[in-house]
Parts: sequence; C-alpha cells; structure tokens
Amino acid sequence: MDRRRLLQAAAAAPFFITSTRGAAAATGVPALRPRVRPGDADWPDPARWSELDRAVGGRLVKVESPLIASRSADAASRDALFATLRNPWLLGDSVGLTQTLAWVDAWTSQPSAYAVAATSSADVAAAVDFARRHRLRLVVKGGGHSYQGTSNAPDSLLVWTRAMNRIELHEGFVASGCADAPQPAVTVGAGAVWGPVYDAVTTRGGRYVQGGGCLTVGVAGLVQSGGFGSFSKGHGTAASNLLEAEVVTADGQVRIVNRCREPELFWGLKGGGGGSLGVVTRLTLRTHPLPDGFGTVNMRIAASSDAAYRRLVGRVVAHCRDHLVDPHWGEQIIFRPGNVLSVAMLFQGIGRGEASAIWQPFIDAVMAAPGDFRFEAAPFILGLDARRFWDPEHWRPPGVVVRDARPGAPASNMAWSGDVKDAGQVLNGYQSAWLPAALLREGNGTALAEALYRASRQWGFALHLNKGLAGAPTWALDATRDTATNPAVVDAFALMICASNAPPAYPGVPGHAPDTAAARGHARAVAAAMDPIRRLVPDAGAYVSESDYFQPDWARAFWGANHPRLQAVKARHDPDGLFFVHHGVGSERWQDNGFTPVIE
Repeated sequence: MDRRRLLQAAAAAPFFITSTRGAAAATGVPALRPRVRPGDADWPDPARWSELDRAVGGRLVKVESPLIASRSADAASRDALFATLRNPWLLGDSVGLTQTLAWVDAWTSQPSAYAVAATSSADVAAAVDFARRHRLRLVVKGGGHSYQGTSNAPDSLLVWTRAMNRIELHEGFVASGCADAPQPAVTVGAGAVWGPVYDAVTTRGGRYVQGGGCLTVGVAGLVQSGGFGSFSKGHGTAASNLLEAEVVTADGQVRIVNRCREPELFWGLKGGGGGSLGVVTRLTLRTHPLPDGFGTVNMRIAASSDAAYRRLVGRVVAHCRDHLVDPHWGEQIIFRPGNVLSVAMLFQGIGRGEASAIWQPFIDAVMAAPGDFRFEAAPFILGLDARRFWDPEHWRPPGVVVRDARPGAPASNMAWSGDVKDAGQVLNGYQSAWLPAALLREGNGTALAEALYRASRQWGFALHLNKGLAGAPTWALDATRDTATNPAVVDAFALMICASNAPPAYPGVPGHAPDTAAARGHARAVAAAMDPIRRLVPDAGAYVSESDYFQPDWARAFWGANHPRLQAVKARHDPDGLFFVHHGVGSERWQDNGFTPVIE
C-alpha cells in the first residue's frame, strides 16, 4: 500500500493506525515490532522449541515440503508426486501442503519452519503464547483452501488443526451464559471439513446444517469468511447460523464467545475473515429440519452465432428474474467460451415436477429456435432423497463423486467430481462481484444482460445464485445482517465469479513449473471480463474467500460499512497484531510479507 492510500484509509476509519508514531500512540494501540526469522538473533534456540514440544505433548513438527524436495528428484518421482496432488484429502492430510499451490505473481505455497499438530485448544493456546512471546509469524491451517495463501507462510509457526475434527450433535443446545430456548445444533472441531459433517448431520442425523458446497473445505475457515453452500438462499450463510465458538485470542486465553459472552468478538468471527481475530478451535451451528428432497437441473446450450448468444443471455437473465430468486434455488449458470451456456442448478423445498415446470418455458424457447440454439447436453432434472444427498454409500455410480484412493481411506472421504479440478491448482486470476437484485428489474434486466454478454467475449464466468441472498427468507436475511459480511450480500441475487486456474505446478520443478506467460495472459482476460460488470456496478462488493488477491479496495469490498467495527474488535483483542493474513483486518499495519511493520 502506498503512503497516499494509507493516509486516505486512515482518515476514513477511526480505528485505522496512521503512518505516524504519535497517531498510533493516540489510539492506545502499541507500535508494532518486526517478527523474527530463522537466523535472527531473537529466533528461539533449540531449548525453547523443546519446551514448546513438551507443552503440546510431543506434537511439534518440523515442516518439510515435498514440492521443494521434488526439485532435485528424478523425473519418475516428480511425475508420481504431481499425480497425487489431485487428491484433496491427501493435500489436507499433509502438513507441508495446501489445497491451492500458488497464485502466479502473488504467492507460492511455502512450508512453515515448525507446526503444532494440535489436538486440543490447550495445544493451540500453547502455540499462540509461544508465537507472541518470541515474535513469530503465526499461521493457521484447517482445510487449507485459502485462495489468498493465508494458510501458509515461510519461516512461520503453523497451528495445524486437522486432527481437531470431532462432530457432536445436540437435540437442545443453549449457548453459554444465554437464557435461550434449547435448539438443535452441531458442534464441530476446527479441523473438520464439510463432507463428514454433512454425513453426520444429514445422513445419520436427519437434519440440515448450512455449510459449504465443496466437501473438503474446512468448517472453521468457511464460517469465519461468511460461508455459502448450495442452499444458502433457503438457510442463510454459515456465519449467520453460528451459535457459539471457542477461540484462542492473542493473549493465549481460551474463550467461549456467543451473543451473550464477548458479543463483539463473536460478531467479528461471523464473516470477519479467518486468521485475523484469533484461532477458532470449536464451533456450534444451528441445524434445520431436513427438506423432503433436493434436486438438480443440468443442461448445456450452444448458440449458432454471437447474435444468438446475446439473445440466449437475455433469455436466461429473464428466467432468473422471474423464477430463480427465491429460497428454492442455488448453484450456477455458467457462461462458457464458444457461445455456450450451462445450467448447473440445485433446488430444495420443491419436487421434481415443480422444478420441471419452472424450467419448461426456458427449454421450450430454446427448442423453438433450432437455427439459433441446440442442446449440447439435453435437460436433465432429477429429484433426490435429501437424506442420501451426502451419503457416501449412495453415490456408487462413477462420475458424480471421486473417492480418496489411498489404501484404508474412510468411505466418507469423497469429493464432488466437479471440485477435484481445484485440488492442487495454480491460480492465474480470480475475481468476484455481488450483483444487486435491482439489476434484474431495471429495464427488465437488459443492461445486465448486455454487460454479461460483453464479459463473455473476454473469458468464461459463472453466476452463483446461492452466494447472493436476495429472495431468502426474512429470518435468514436478518441473521446475515447480524454478521460482519459485507451487507451487499443481502441485496445481491448472485455472486459473479470469473477465474482461471491451471493444474498442479510448482516453481523450479523440472517439467512441472507454472506457465507464467500463459497465466498472465489469462489474468488479463479475467480482468477484461469483469470490466463491463464493474462499469455497471462500480461499488460491487466481493466475497472474501473468493476474490482478487490484488483487490485494490479490499476493506470496502469485503466488509463495506462493517470494516471500522471489525477494526475496533481487532484493536481490543489483538493490539500487537499477532494474527496477520493477506488483506485481513489489521493487515494494513504490515507489509505484505507479514514480518515487517508499516512505519507508524
């Protein structure tokens, strides 16, 4: 951040730390001290590390990266390693790996110096206390899915929560210190991922919990970033369903927070971004009655010309406006290269017959113009038993899910086939923008349709209807307003995501290095595709977990008017800036490496 932008931001937010030491002192927030690295005089000596190892029951790990080691390996070994990196479960079980390996020109996955393989909040507290006392860069990794690279950093101490994955169902949960009526809920350890949680809550428990769509995403990270799943239009965000959290704060204390105890910290954990306010070790989420069924609508349509595709875009925008902005619908409408449009939607709360009737006018319009359109994949509408939707035993036919192929892997280790392409990915570019529902009404959506068409001339993208809450029930909207997520999500009918990724690669590995030139070209195309949308919605917010690493106005985009309140929570609970992530609350006080403070 340059000095001019730093000063402008400081003037806009009362808790922002300005670039003068006097102003920092005036806020009551202490000036920051640089963090130490291996080789520095203040780096802990072996005796200190042994003390930490004893404090965490022998679970201190010296971290090695198989990717770095592969630079000097033979070709067969390198090829074998990279073949395994499409397994998200293997990546999650490896302390030295992350689910995304790099973002070209932004960051590359790097191993920490040491990791605490935590099994309890006491382990986490010991690691946090050690990092604070010795001025270490601290990193937290649960699912390890961060596109921004926040779950890894070189020369750091890693708090690795993977083993903290206990799942407990409650028939009647009451948050500590509250006098609320008991309600059904589930308590989940910070290292759990959504596949086993859905299996426990829905398959075996017969209820629904609002989580993420990808089955290998970490529960704690998703909730802290807001969190959307396929059915968020019906059940709100994951953050809005949080009832209580256990969190280790920068002072090394283990705290239980909810709306009755430490309510501001609790609010900040609901969408304020993971890794900025503390280390969450346990979460309790409300559960909901399970709908009778879920369902899916899939089709792929090719237009015969640019003019025909423009008309197709107009038709799908009108169909979205008239039929899809309500609690029943989620997932994606995908605008592909070559004048191809795909529908990959899920529904809940209605049956297959009703879903078919909703889509039939659109299907009829496509079939009525054979010179303009043809189905590359015929419409396929399927109703599903909701209780079997995440049942590992149900998905036997190939193609829908991918299993963890490692010997002895649990049956619950499955992932949707469409998500596996992201395992081990290298990102070239990634941008998102919330699209207000008002765009569908203004001029009957013609300006939006034209902007989408112009965007499609540059790169493919998708409208994620489940990641905008317009049309959701009133209770879900109210609950989401009581989170730190940008309020723009409440009025948005969809989140537009435009991105480019590449298969697993790593710098310096012969035969497996990223194609930097191609990546930069793709990043430019992604930015060009977003330009018509940004002209239409100049102040569109962005979803913190799925956003541009180089987002210039990140604080406003991620949190809008909630950012100053988040800064106040940060100033109270982490005045020394122990917790740092790229473009996280308080990160403006640090240079991008997280080791060197901005001069205060």
